[in-house]
Amino acid sequence: MGGYSPRMQEAAKVVERTRARRLKEVHARLSPDEKQELLRKFHPDYKPDAQRELAVGSNKGSRMPNELVDVLESQSRIDPAAFDLTQVDREVDVLVIGGGGAGSSAALVAHASGAKVLQVTKLRLGDANTMMAQGGIQAADKANDSPVLHYLDVLGGGGYVNKPDLVKALVLDAPRVIRWLEELGTMFNKYPDGTMETIHGGGTCRMRMHFAQDYTGAEIMRTLRDEVRNQGIEVIEFLPATELLLDSSGACAGALLYNMENQRYMVVRAKAVVLATGGFGRLHVSGFETTNHYGATADGLVMAYRAGAQLIFLDATQFHPTGVAFPEQLVGQLVTEKVRGLGAQLVNAEGEQFVYPLETRDAVSSAIIRECLERGRGFATVTGRQGVWLDSPMIDVIGGKGTVEKQLPAMFRQYGRFDINMAVEPILIYPTLHYQNGGVEINDQGETAVRNLFAAGEVSGGVHGRNRLMGNSLLDILVFGRRAGAAAAARAGGSQPGSLSLAHVDRYNGEIEATGVQGRFRSPILLPQYARKVGSSA
Repeated sequence: MGGYSPRMQEAAKVVERTRARRLKEVHARLSPDEKQELLRKFHPDYKPDAQRELAVGSNKGSRMPNELVDVLESQSRIDPAAFDLTQVDREVDVLVIGGGGAGSSAALVAHASGAKVLQVTKLRLGDANTMMAQGGIQAADKANDSPVLHYLDVLGGGGYVNKPDLVKALVLDAPRVIRWLEELGTMFNKYPDGTMETIHGGGTCRMRMHFAQDYTGAEIMRTLRDEVRNQGIEVIEFLPATELLLDSSGACAGALLYNMENQRYMVVRAKAVVLATGGFGRLHVSGFETTNHYGATADGLVMAYRAGAQLIFLDATQFHPTGVAFPEQLVGQLVTEKVRGLGAQLVNAEGEQFVYPLETRDAVSSAIIRECLERGRGFATVTGRQGVWLDSPMIDVIGGKGTVEKQLPAMFRQYGRFDINMAVEPILIYPTLHYQNGGVEINDQGETAVRNLFAAGEVSGGVHGRNRLMGNSLLDILVFGRRAGAAAAARAGGSQPGSLSLAHVDRYNGEIEATGVQGRFRSPILLPQYARKVGSSA
């Protein structure tokens, strides 16, 4: 235990001593009433001061996290009057904003449909949460499974408030998405006979989680990124959007882009736009650490909302139960749900398993918070961080020696860098901000309330309801990325944008001024601000 202090080593031995007893135990699932009571008392969304009502726009009066309301109630970072929109730098059929899995799959399908496509991204192509997704992707393609069962699992996980048409699209497209990825070259784990390996995720009734070791998202993103380049689709990196452009009829007709390298703006006119900018993890909702990549700053929500899009389910944030609590260098990073799917248990400081490990994520996160903050049975690191133990060595006990290293090679190496052998020693975890359950409301073709504006992936909302199940995010970005790309290409074939305008931004700024809201900054913020101000001790 070279990476653990003597105090942590003693605490970890409690987990080891109770392992044989816990191996024989079957922890009961929560009843619906027990789950709701647990969420109400301990989930961060329910803290009375964590959210407030939005004061501007079409969702005025809706409750959302304070950090998101801050960016939505901020003035635009640009002065609309400063731009001559008659001077168009580029003209394309479909503009795709975002370089992750949703944007890349949209670009590929739109290109295959014959559209002239430009894909732009804030950072590099592939710098997205897609790359960081570890556990797997769901699809009901085994003989003992069906899209109907997948549909019921998605609804149950989302609190039965999901948009049914979106869930239907998600589960019906899932098998063909897996087939498409395989055709493009994605290397999923398989048995010797060629059958794909599948495991359980939290809240699922069947083992339908397809995976590529514990770097499934990186493998999928590798495949998509290579295909985008192989198809010759034009991609411009370090070119985020700062505002959407509307035409005289109110339809989306392009975007104002900002070149982060030469600090110049670019006007792109497009017949259809696909917004695939990801989530809001870097806003650090309720002060939580996050698993999200550096560019996840809610840009798409801000731009789409100013343009007139509707937002949905943004009062429901997903906190992943197992974020790293130690070592400090990894705090907040994801410990994939696959670890629990392989048999690891959640154990408190007294060596007790206190929750069924594959409850839905909102319930498991709440149970961990309760264990640490109310019952006092968590473990505090030397810096004061709370956590509970994830008994990863249980995986080797169940699956045989070497299972951890074989099934979780990336994570095994990551902990090994800090002299922690997760096949022998339990690891300390605590919930971390992981996913934006809601977003821009779409229909089953990815279309928003703004004509010619489509959205896909984490920026969109409706399919997951109030809580997403493991493995449905990678599926979501591909199902709706492909659908949005196809629909945008079809729309572009019959569209001709009128004169470009930023009048909607002026109107939104005016509404903010009229309400007396004092914005903390200008948005979209593009990149998180972590630097301390001079003289600050914060």
